[in-house]
Amino acid sequence: MFRRILVPVDFSTKNRAALDAACLLATDAQSSLILLHVIEKIDYLPAKELKSFYRDLQDRAREKLKMAASLIAEQDIRVRQKLLRGHRVHAILDFARKNRVDLIVMSSHKVDLKKPAKGWGTISYRVAILSQCPVLLVK
Repeated sequence: MFRRILVPVDFSTKNRAALDAACLLATDAQSSLILLHVIEKIDYLPAKELKSFYRDLQDRAREKLKMAASLIAEQDIRVRQKLLRGHRVHAILDFARKNRVDLIVMSSHKVDLKKPAKGWGTISYRVAILSQCPVLLVK
């Protein structure tokens, strides 16, 4: 059913549940996973000033993506890694569309039922609303 499953990762501890869910889906459907990390682009500073900053972020992200991918590959799941720089929501949605992703699996937070509107601006909520493919939010 889902052949290409995209898992945007930010390397936080809550990502683990989304990765586990995506692995279960991929194993059952013999799908492939794409781990995507987006480094947020800072628009208001000159790129020259941020060159070493971005290089350090990219080096650390590549290492973390590599470690996560190796753990997934040990489960006999096909996995790819992708690192982008941009605005996270737009980058996730654009990548999903261009790569014909069938499902996006993301971690999300629990909504405070007393103040539910506070969660509407989150990345996971915006991706879920704007995505052209199904999105599974894991809490």
